[in-house]
Amino acid sequence: MRQKELRIALICYGGVSLAVYMHGVTRELWQLARASRDFHAGGAASSDVTGVYRDLLEHIEQEHGLRLRVLPDIMSGASAGGINAVFLAQAIHSGQSLEPLTNLWLEMADVDRLTDPLARLSWRFDKIWAQPFANWLLNRPGNEIADTVAPETRAEVRRKVSHLIRGRWFEPPFSGLGFSQLLEEAFSAMAASDIEQPLLPPGHPLDLFVTATDFHGHLELLRLNSPPVVEDSEHRMPIAFRRKSPAQGGDDLADPLELVFAARATASFPGAFPPLKIDEIEQLALGSGRKWSGQEAFLDRIMPVHAKRGSTNTVSLIDGSVLVNKPFAGAMAALQGRPAQREVDRRFVYVDPRPDRFGSFAERSGQEVGFFSAIFGSLSTIPREQPIRDNLEQLEQQSREAERLSRIVAALRPEVEREVDKLFGRTLFLDRPTPARLKAWRQKAQQRASESAGYAFHSYAQAKFAAIVSRLARLAFAAAPGLGIADCVPIEAILREELGNRGLATLAAPSGGASAEAIAFFREHDIGFRIRRLRLLARRLARDWEADPDIPDDALEIARDRIYAILALYFEKEGLAALGPAFEPIAGQVLSDPGTMLDMLEAKRLLPEVDDQAEAMLAEALEEMPKPLRRRMLLTYLGYPFYDVATLPLLRSEGLTEFDPVKVDRISPDDARSIRDGGTRATLRGTEFYNFGAFFSRAYRENDYLWGRLHGAERMIDLICSTVDAAIARDTIRTFKRRAFLAILDAEAAMDRCDAALIAQLRSEVGERLG
Repeated sequence: MRQKELRIALICYGGVSLAVYMHGVTRELWQLARASRDFHAGGAASSDVTGVYRDLLEHIEQEHGLRLRVLPDIMSGASAGGINAVFLAQAIHSGQSLEPLTNLWLEMADVDRLTDPLARLSWRFDKIWAQPFANWLLNRPGNEIADTVAPETRAEVRRKVSHLIRGRWFEPPFSGLGFSQLLEEAFSAMAASDIEQPLLPPGHPLDLFVTATDFHGHLELLRLNSPPVVEDSEHRMPIAFRRKSPAQGGDDLADPLELVFAARATASFPGAFPPLKIDEIEQLALGSGRKWSGQEAFLDRIMPVHAKRGSTNTVSLIDGSVLVNKPFAGAMAALQGRPAQREVDRRFVYVDPRPDRFGSFAERSGQEVGFFSAIFGSLSTIPREQPIRDNLEQLEQQSREAERLSRIVAALRPEVEREVDKLFGRTLFLDRPTPARLKAWRQKAQQRASESAGYAFHSYAQAKFAAIVSRLARLAFAAAPGLGIADCVPIEAILREELGNRGLATLAAPSGGASAEAIAFFREHDIGFRIRRLRLLARRLARDWEADPDIPDDALEIARDRIYAILALYFEKEGLAALGPAFEPIAGQVLSDPGTMLDMLEAKRLLPEVDDQAEAMLAEALEEMPKPLRRRMLLTYLGYPFYDVATLPLLRSEGLTEFDPVKVDRISPDDARSIRDGGTRATLRGTEFYNFGAFFSRAYRENDYLWGRLHGAERMIDLICSTVDAAIARDTIRTFKRRAFLAILDAEAAMDRCDAALIAQLRSEVGERLG
């Protein structure tokens, strides 16, 4: 049975009250991941929408011979979308339920609940002198409520807006501490829910990235030609978490107070909430009885410049969407150094509740820009609506490079295999490849590849050397934020100087190939070469890349398992976790003592010993393979130095370990029209009142939440089906979508938290459109 992982990096935009819709979408991704986990674990089938997703996975396995696992392993969000990303990541990592977040959005995301007690009217005649102004603002012809709010909810919205107008002036109306308390209560409720197994395999990394904006900012160094160094202000403050999935449920992704901090910071909408300051979370800790034991380490990590200067208590954080509303960059960075256990179909999925924004371009382009619209647009609307073209073009370039690598390797293969045949002779492949033989053959092939490359070897060796030094510099930079430098360039420079003193000023031997010093350096530090070689071995086991009817599918699958098990040995050596706590102080002294850091890396990683273990596992795997497959694997393993010499200087993707192209998918009302046409305008209500609509009406929140679940279910099924090579019949897809829609509506009716008439209306529409 062919196996594949559908890996999803989810990006949630800011969208004010449209976050309720985004929660419905993310809830379906959570349900799909649960179904995938249970399907692979052989657990009992569920009767809700999770059971529908599981049935679809079983159908794909039975009808198409593909055992698919869905792994949402990267979450990135901004503003209210960041809140959804934080809670989803916690649920995926811990095995906790996402139900408490649904209750938070439906019950608590209302202006009456969010308003600061000091900003509320103490009695109905409070500030009565301001009522005429409120009446004029809310009832004048052409006002925002008359133009953008549905008739049946205008009275409710007018009442709540009137309270805001007559409430506290010139200060944010909503309570920052109250908001943090709501978030903390939701995390506590999740912890009290029934705990399941985590939704990712043990040891698989989960990345969470949310954006925040440092209002005052801090000074960073910039390198110019003249003057050579200047200071400039930096206001971006990304907050990132990375953890490996535990074997059992119940383990938090991070300290809940730190998760509250991230969610509260990214969603501090300017003017509505006060900026987040550290003392607010400290007050929350006291009030909730939680102990923030890792506070200092957390602040050192996310705001190292402020921590070094002792100014963390003065930092004011506002909404992450002010600067970065569509945080693709954090998700893209998380791809670096990512392990793989199977063939991977990597998707970047972004949730965009309002792709039409405020009407078509043609409708808006002829309108005059008024005084208030210019101010509002420049401060809020335009930054939040800036397109993602740059991010998508970067992903497309990355995918093109992966495809380019595939084409180059395929074109080189006949020549490389002839060279390996010539070097070892065809009788080699009939022998039993013991670990000792593999090691001797590998060393011989590497030496021959470097010698036969001629003068081209110099550019290859320099590319390898530069990549290794860059990796080591990034490790030190990440481990020692207290160095107080803008980037890892100074570390690279000092490492190059130290390595030059160790005989690596030149990498080539006079007689050709690598020098003895270069060989020793690559043997101790070139983890990238080992990973690239094994990734190519895994890729040659894929049917879509190289079909061979004489090799059975089960032999390919067993071989793939063995290769990924070997890859795991090297993945474990890549990051900071493998170096232990003693590495941080040594990295902190790298600018004055780089040699000690290099020596420690050699002693901790022991890559030559890992090579011995890897080749013992490979020899055992080769012995299990049928002869045609064994020959293919040996030709690739021994021929890899020839491929690497030819491709590494040409490509920029040295740091990537996911070999295949990245695909991008969108989830929006415009992309999910199985139930109702018309997109956002025909389905969502939170778009009213400048996207604040759902904060003024429970009915709006229920509507948008249900549509989020329905649209999410439709797009989850689309995603699953799109990863299957052969097309799935339209009637089959239609049937699964209908089942998913009805399962969602049945479950929500049983929960009795959404209007029964709304559920009945949606169920009727499902019946009309899907039979």
